[in-house]
Amino acid sequence: MSKNQKKVNDYGADQITVLEGLDPVRKRPGMYIGSTSSTGLHHLIWEVVDNSIDEAMAGYATEITVSLLPDRLVSVADNGRGIPVQKHKTTGVSALETVLTKLHAGGKFGGGSYKVSGGLHGVGVSVVNALSEYLKAEIHSSDGKIWVQEYKAGKPQKPAKPVGNCKDTGTIITFRPDSTIFTELEYNWGKILDRLRQQSYLTKGITINVFDKREGHREKKYRFHFEGGIKSYIKSLHRNKEVKNDTVFYVDKEIDNCKIEIALQYNDEYNETLLAFANNIHNQEGGTHVAGFRSALTRTLNNYARSKNILKEKQENLSGDDVREGLTAIISVKLPVPQFEGQTKGKLGNAEMKGYVENVFGEAFLTYLEEHPKEAESIIGKCVLSAQARLAARTARATILRKGALEGMTLPGKLADCSSRHPEECELYIVEGDSAGGSAKQGRNRKFQAILPLRGKILNVERARLDKILVNEEIKNLVIALGTNIDDQLDIEKLRYHRIIIMTDADVDGAHICTLLLTLFFRYFTPLITGGYIYIAQPPLYQLRKGATVRYAYNDEEKEKIITELGGNLEETVEVGEENDEGETTEIIEEETEAKGKKKKDGEDDKKKTSKIIIQRYKGLGEMNPEQLWSTTMDPEHRVLKQVVLEDAAKADQTFDMLMGNNVGPRKNFIQTHAKKAKNLDF
Repeated sequence: MSKNQKKVNDYGADQITVLEGLDPVRKRPGMYIGSTSSTGLHHLIWEVVDNSIDEAMAGYATEITVSLLPDRLVSVADNGRGIPVQKHKTTGVSALETVLTKLHAGGKFGGGSYKVSGGLHGVGVSVVNALSEYLKAEIHSSDGKIWVQEYKAGKPQKPAKPVGNCKDTGTIITFRPDSTIFTELEYNWGKILDRLRQQSYLTKGITINVFDKREGHREKKYRFHFEGGIKSYIKSLHRNKEVKNDTVFYVDKEIDNCKIEIALQYNDEYNETLLAFANNIHNQEGGTHVAGFRSALTRTLNNYARSKNILKEKQENLSGDDVREGLTAIISVKLPVPQFEGQTKGKLGNAEMKGYVENVFGEAFLTYLEEHPKEAESIIGKCVLSAQARLAARTARATILRKGALEGMTLPGKLADCSSRHPEECELYIVEGDSAGGSAKQGRNRKFQAILPLRGKILNVERARLDKILVNEEIKNLVIALGTNIDDQLDIEKLRYHRIIIMTDADVDGAHICTLLLTLFFRYFTPLITGGYIYIAQPPLYQLRKGATVRYAYNDEEKEKIITELGGNLEETVEVGEENDEGETTEIIEEETEAKGKKKKDGEDDKKKTSKIIIQRYKGLGEMNPEQLWSTTMDPEHRVLKQVVLEDAAKADQTFDMLMGNNVGPRKNFIQTHAKKAKNLDF
């Protein structure tokens, strides 16, 4: 028998592993919650809260309480019906234990318990149980008793048993995430508040209480309750914006057992904010409900404008882009059997929802325009201005975005391109200034690293339309270098580099340039962010030299650690205010060591010599020579990159609007609130 035959024969039935119960979840947690990092950790809370939200959507719960407790415990309580505790005829154990230990077990499959629900796969609370080192379920049952059952690593310790009496009903799930599974164990208070606030808006009339009672944290409490639902959500998103129609459009209607709820309002800016939800699940990629809404929006505004002679006979119809400029809209649909495309439920696929939304919204929006003529005139006036700007932008595109340029035949003169033509291995460094650009060009790996220096600060795109943006030389060069085109004509398949790295100085100007670039990418190259193509380089802040030893530190904590490792004494740090011949500002840390190789004479103290740790604080990338820049910031083996991710589009939209928009008041308040937290402003 050959060696290969033996290997084949060794693979038999004994090599097949069968994972039962919750073992698959503990073995491959990423398959169920996405990751074991911070995202997955928070996902445990969302899973339990979603069950409580389902009770609220079904009309049985009015209040939910989420508490972060000492010893890494989390508690989620609701005043719904309570998970049933009776014996389940199929599993032979209580319904509570069945729900907590069996995947795809719950009240969302038969159709009797929930008319609509966010959970589709039925793995929610059982996955939380599997990934918790401890979990306790407390059920206030309709029989007037309090039932309790505890679990460790997903396994029940004892059957559910009554421990007291109650007059209310509800469920309390308390759990501690498993420290052997999760790489991060610290919950983000802000992230929890944002998620629960959003759920409160989407579930009109529900009250959600949030408590922070963790050790080492200041005790905090929030209470969310919005009678206006998504109308209140729109007003919140427009808190710092000038609106075009003071009266928020709103429709809430049920058709064929499907509930359709839509709210919209226009503002004086240039970007669209559209949030779509199906059964309270955020559909980042849209779906059939979004398609129906957009179709009806364009058709209704054109019909109204024609009927009122706002659009003349020879004028073109308003396009979809025209009518969506400055639009903030929320679409929330609830349906019995949602069909999502992809494991993340990012896109709704129910074909019937397109027609339902198109009909319900189109009819209601036309009525709104007829009943609010001044606001209708303001909305359509903005859309007409958008159409004029679109035509100007089309001319600008035709001038600068020639076919040849996008295919790399006429690339910007300042671009030092790489030799590889395989985008998946290519990187584009966007560098601040010609000085840093020169070092980067000399230090790079020419095979896969391209360098595009920027001269000064690019245009703030938050305050300009596309036709003005495309006139800016620096932005024009960047668009041509990327090869994707821009905005609605962006084609991700033509992207010439799969890593786009922003590399700026570690000072106020560098941070500003980075923010301007991020604003550009968020507003006009969003797929590059969602696709994971955008990174921010992290150059070192310090170089530490002791003799022939050279080390680099990327923050103050790392600097102090290296000083200790090199034998320095922080208390003996000497600030040197003068610059050396190379323009470097340094610190000198003196360390006294016993002289070696010398004999001590009678009556003479040990001779000592001074060795120095010289610390250079880099004020800019241009202070590094090409070799230093390569080894610290550009070498894939040693560099530190931060990937730019988009977790909450609505929150990001508000942040960019507040930091970069025309309204000064909110930005001033932000600066005054956070001024004391700012560090290293003088660099």
